[in-house]
Amino acid sequence: MSARILLVDDEPDILDFLSYNLLKVGYEVHTANNGQEGIASAININPDLILLDLMMPELDGIETCIQIRKIDALSSTIIAFLTARGEDFSQINGLEAGADDYITKPIKPKVLISKIKALLRRGKSVKTDSTTSVVVDKERFVAIVEGKDIVLPKKEFELLELLSSKPGKVFDRNSILEEVWGTDVVVGDRTIDVHIRKLREKIGDQRIQTIKGVGYKLIVT
Repeated sequence: MSARILLVDDEPDILDFLSYNLLKVGYEVHTANNGQEGIASAININPDLILLDLMMPELDGIETCIQIRKIDALSSTIIAFLTARGEDFSQINGLEAGADDYITKPIKPKVLISKIKALLRRGKSVKTDSTTSVVVDKERFVAIVEGKDIVLPKKEFELLELLSSKPGKVFDRNSILEEVWGTDVVVGDRTIDVHIRKLREKIGDQRIQTIKGVGYKLIVT
């Protein structure tokens, strides 16, 4: 599965240019025209990487980044600011807001693709380091357990992806239901338990811990 990239910019020409070049090399591309739309799209598609324009009306790139970083399910999403040459941009402010890097525009297509590939590699290596025995490969839609690929059904994969987004963090049942099944689907606690049981059968009982009366967490190893 190709990496999902969300482009957030209020300039249609920029979105068209970026989309064309990213689609041409096989990425799955989504676009948003402002910060609020970008946040909603990010929640909906859970992108691997967000390219976020710095200067946008109503909600600028910095504030958009801050709000995205407050969303647990997007904690591992890579964020890079798009900044025009000459814009008043502080790298320190950007990093403090939760960004991973920045890209100066205009930019040549080959340089753009090279930077994005480097950011995606960096993001994957960070995820690998955070929980060495279980790696979630969103591009190929597989879990890697001790070097072995394991193909999971969609909901089991999304559940593992959520738990692995913050190894060691306890996700309560309400959060799991909302993030994995959504608010429009009515399911019970038993549904979560069944999916956790199936996950444990495939990745190992010891890797997912039950916190009684609360929820579950992925054990950091």
